[in-house]
Amino acid sequence: MSSRHKATAVAHPNIALVKYWGKRDERLVLPHQSSLSVTLGQLEVSTTVEFGVEQDEVTLQGKPAQEKERARVIEMLQRLRERASERLGAARVSSVANFPAAAGLASSAAGFAALAVAVRAAAGLPFDVREASILARLGSGSACRSIQGGFCVWRRGQAPDGSDSYASQLFSEAHWPDLRLLVTILSGEKKEITSREGMKHTVETSPYYSAWVQDAEAEVARATERIRDRDLAGVGNISERNAWRMHAAALGADPAICYLHPETLRMVLALEQERRRGLPAWFTLDAGPNPVLLTDAAHLSAVEALVARVGAQRSIACGVGTDARLSEAHLF
Repeated sequence: MSSRHKATAVAHPNIALVKYWGKRDERLVLPHQSSLSVTLGQLEVSTTVEFGVEQDEVTLQGKPAQEKERARVIEMLQRLRERASERLGAARVSSVANFPAAAGLASSAAGFAALAVAVRAAAGLPFDVREASILARLGSGSACRSIQGGFCVWRRGQAPDGSDSYASQLFSEAHWPDLRLLVTILSGEKKEITSREGMKHTVETSPYYSAWVQDAEAEVARATERIRDRDLAGVGNISERNAWRMHAAALGADPAICYLHPETLRMVLALEQERRRGLPAWFTLDAGPNPVLLTDAAHLSAVEALVARVGAQRSIACGVGTDARLSEAHLF
């Protein structure tokens, strides 16, 4: 290929209200059960891809990607090269986020969603939600839910090749303008056990895993109804229940996996106490120590005051985020 092709995409992370935790196919990143998420508006990852360079190069947050991180990016590039009608050659990839990576805030979801959109555009392919979602899934499972904004469901699918396992939007960001999500940073440290490692270990060793799969699948329909009705308490109760059960499955692994910090428990217990006093706020928690709190615009300042009192390093208030998009603001 004689000419270079460059594209940049911006994507937002998502927080699962009904979690994805465990693969039935490691290579194709196919989940054991469906999941449902909301896109976080104020957090984002920007990724620039350029084909036609001398050799593959990957930088994250301005630094060369580490071995495992680099391998995952290169693998996605290779999958696209295999499907492309023209020879694409080597690529330069650069990605930056405006929030901490590997701290349970779905940085990989936003990163691989942005990469999927950018790499397809750089290859000259038209934007296609389904194809972008499948490609993003191959990099990081939850990334398939960050291709679109609003509320998205990732259906587990049935096809052995994963062709029917992708995310689609249930409700746009305009559906619930009053919803607020407060990302609470209790620790910005990189977690010792990645989500990928943690879920694999949970699937293989936790005696509670099969019950988790059955329960989580059933929660998707219930959560969809509550979101449709904009029922904050209903959604909040499901999100807390599902988060506790995901972490219970991980704690039941052998040896146990614990993503919770003492500060995490202090926060969620304080939240429960304030809710009994009338504050409408609930939490969800991915594989990390940093909870995301759900509330409404009228009570956001009270929730922000609560997390400050409990000792959060910082908090970021988010509305419901939009679709991943192409951008002219290239990183190089």
